Amino acid sequence: MGGVMQDAFVGSWARQPHLSLEMLGSLHDLNHRFLDLIGARAGDWRPPGALHLPGEVSGRVAPLSTAQRSAAANCPYALFDLRFHDTAHWRARLGRAGHWRIADAAMVDDDMASFVRLALFYAWHIASTGKLAAELLLGMNAHTAAAFRGATLDGLQALAESETANLTARWCTSGAYWSALMGAASGADAARLRRVQLFGLQLAAAARLP
Repeated sequence: MGGVMQDAFVGSWARQPHLSLEMLGSLHDLNHRFLDLIGARAGDWRPPGALHLPGEVSGRVAPLSTAQRSAAANCPYALFDLRFHDTAHWRARLGRAGHWRIADAAMVDDDMASFVRLALFYAWHIASTGKLAAELLLGMNAHTAAAFRGATLDGLQALAESETANLTARWCTSGAYWSALMGAASGADAARLRRVQLFGLQLAAAARLP
């Protein structure tokens, strides 16, 4: 696919009528925060036994400058995941969100819990639009988005710490995607970065196929 067609495809996704500039701007900020979270924990950003970024990618985030991380984060989709594709998981969790206690929470650091809290509030906000934003940006299906629409802010607050165990990179098994993203960002190659963004859109679109 040529560069013009690539830009048209990426641009058309970002210009969907369901996606506002506010949604995309907030997502960019969350993606940037996620990369900062990884960079601060290079080689050891997840608890033992949890999923890691593919290969040595976590070590490639730390050297990136603020501008390079911002460029990498400027994708029209989330770079992070909280099992948003898993309807059964979120129906169960949101269904008993009001019954969670502090003792139920995992032992996590404040930065990670803070990020997950923001991510859940963002997911609730865009799911509440009742359109396709949650599917396009986070990879939710319609049933998961409906479950989030029925959630309360207090319920999400209670779930934030316990859900940190599910925080991972989007497409965490795709070393090709993450290596390409970090390489394009570190090289300050805008054209290459656009091609990687297209790759991510293709992964997102493929995940929505039946």
